[in-house]
Amino acid sequence: MKPDFTKAADGLVPVIIQDKVTSVVLMLGYMNEEAFQKTQSEKRVTFFSRSKNRLWTKGEESGHFLDVDEILLDCDKDTILIKATPFGAICHTGADTCFNEKNRTYFIDQLERIIQDRKVNPNGNSYVSSLFGKGINKIAQKVGEEAIELVIEAKDDNEDLFKNEAADLLFHYLILLSAKGFGFNDIIKVLEGRNHK
Repeated sequence: MKPDFTKAADGLVPVIIQDKVTSVVLMLGYMNEEAFQKTQSEKRVTFFSRSKNRLWTKGEESGHFLDVDEILLDCDKDTILIKATPFGAICHTGADTCFNEKNRTYFIDQLERIIQDRKVNPNGNSYVSSLFGKGINKIAQKVGEEAIELVIEAKDDNEDLFKNEAADLLFHYLILLSAKGFGFNDIIKVLEGRNHK
């Protein structure tokens, strides 16, 4: 699988970046053959920047990288589609995408990175670090407690309380996943593999 870089006079082909999970289009860039090879080998999106006139890895300054999940070519092999996992806001303006659309999945990624940091770099003032310090049984117990509280709120009509309990459950669930060595995307893959009817 190789794009046809000879079709463009400048040797650059357009590259559409799409969120792997949400399918939201994140941005458009350009690659020459060297940028394409680097992206393939490092599994992180690298463009050829026309303004900088050099290779440019998205996130090299901001830390908001795009990790490659899948690379596809169009039927003429002169346009690239990359399905990627974003790490932070994509646009230099701070927007989720360069088209100013909302794309919520990266918030979960950010939250998971904070949880992982509290796990490997314990902080005495951190609730998350204190939970990790108490061990897997306490973390699992908290998930159970939050699930029960959510069920109780589901029987009432207070939407705010229900949403808050749902957020508490999701938060503690992410901590439990981290404690077991997994991430939210691992569970998404399981769901994707099921035959949902």
